[in-house]
Amino acid sequence: MKNLIVTADDFGVAREVNDAVEQAHKEGILTAASLMVSAPETADAVQRAKGMPRLRVGLHLVLVEGRPMLPPAAVPDLVDSGGLFRTDMVRAGIAMFLLPKVRRQLAAEIEAQFNAFAATGLELDHVNAHKHFHLHPTVADLVVRIGRVFGMKAMRVPYEPGEVLRQIEPASRGSIVVELWARRLRRRLAAAGIFSPDRVFGLAWSGAMTTARLTSLLARLPDGTSEIYLHPAAGPKFVGAAPGYLYEQELAALISSQAIDLTKKNNIRMGAFGNFLRRAEGGTVAA
Repeated sequence: MKNLIVTADDFGVAREVNDAVEQAHKEGILTAASLMVSAPETADAVQRAKGMPRLRVGLHLVLVEGRPMLPPAAVPDLVDSGGLFRTDMVRAGIAMFLLPKVRRQLAAEIEAQFNAFAATGLELDHVNAHKHFHLHPTVADLVVRIGRVFGMKAMRVPYEPGEVLRQIEPASRGSIVVELWARRLRRRLAAAGIFSPDRVFGLAWSGAMTTARLTSLLARLPDGTSEIYLHPAAGPKFVGAAPGYLYEQELAALISSQAIDLTKKNNIRMGAFGNFLRRAEGGTVAA
């Protein structure tokens, strides 16, 4: 049996992203979105989500390259001189691992973002982190500990099987380092009783999940539960846009007739994390 979650990250970062999430859900195969709670257009994203009850929304924790939920003075070791999160992920990660004061600031910020999500009134479908920073063991342990208090039951593990990618593009290569940390995260979540899909697609082709790539994945989707994540937007240029990302092409892929037809032809069961979590627990699932 093939189960599939299709997620849009960065929900709330810009109106162009929110427009794309709404269109891709209503007209295409998008089933979930990951919300940035301190982003410029978070309020607009939440309002739209409440008008789309079948769209499941999770928390997209931002701990690098973004704006903290707490005042910068409360997290001085996590931010730069402009009050934004640091962009030097390696050095920031080392500080989080080694320094108790940095871990305390990190825990406070993670809790603040969970609180902000809870304040939206949306049901928490899943959790992941910008730039997959939840692979960091210190971040992962804090997210698990704090997230469970807020009802977190599912999290993305960015494990992407290279053999599937190479069937589509033989030159595609995954990251051994990412795979090792992903395996560690999967074990941590399993021990905590937190659900994660069997595999995730979107790392190797981040920002470049074209119609050809998406439909090739749908045609080769393995049995079990998979997640495909994208970054759709209704325009290529907006504040916070990543250079080189094919935002409009990713939106086109999500609403393409080829993708929609393949989900039906291949009997792919579409849903969000909560849907397949309830299946795993033996509960009922909304159609």
